[in-house]
Amino acid sequence: MIEADMCRIFNPFMVNLERFFELLFEPYTAYTTVDITLELLGVLFGFLSVVYAKKNSIAVYPTGIISTGIFVYILWKFGLLGDMLINAYYFVMSIYGWYFWTRSKAGVSINPMARMNREEHRLSVAIFVSTLFLVFLIYNFSNRWNSLTAYLDTLTTAIFFVGMWLMARRKIEHWIFWIIGDLISVPLYVIKGLSLTAFQYFIFTFVAILGYISWRKTLIKLQPTA
Repeated sequence: MIEADMCRIFNPFMVNLERFFELLFEPYTAYTTVDITLELLGVLFGFLSVVYAKKNSIAVYPTGIISTGIFVYILWKFGLLGDMLINAYYFVMSIYGWYFWTRSKAGVSINPMARMNREEHRLSVAIFVSTLFLVFLIYNFSNRWNSLTAYLDTLTTAIFFVGMWLMARRKIEHWIFWIIGDLISVPLYVIKGLSLTAFQYFIFTFVAILGYISWRKTLIKLQPTA
């Protein structure tokens, strides 16, 4: 009797779990081994990049450059224009951030982590609005307003553009943009059939929260000497 009751509870759970994994990984049956390997490498280096960002380490940029370079190719191949633009922008901003973070005078960093100033608040709004407008024009020109994902792509592109610029400027607020963008990206990439990438953004969300906490603690320690 107990075994029968357990089977009635357990079997539907297993069926639903199997369907869930089919939803996640069925698209990969049509992918080549090269594509899957590249996505795995992009996810790995992307994860390393976020971990290094949490540690306020310059290694965030070489790992980020590798990851974004891979994803530019993958997303271009799959026709995910908005996501490709995000990663192409990341690639360029990673080069800028690498330069900005390493600037020093007499062995002391010229650009330590800090909070946004008024000018950076204004520029962030300008970047957000101009990115929305740019992606709108691109999607409108290519007639890609055919699903909800197109609108979410536009929003996440603008969010991540601001976040990446603030990270390159070493501002703590960039973590807030990462958290919001990552939360939207998890279900978005599942819908797009890139479940490994969706899992990456799921992990990114938690790392971004920890990153914000870590940077905030560092800034609090620096305040008395600022």
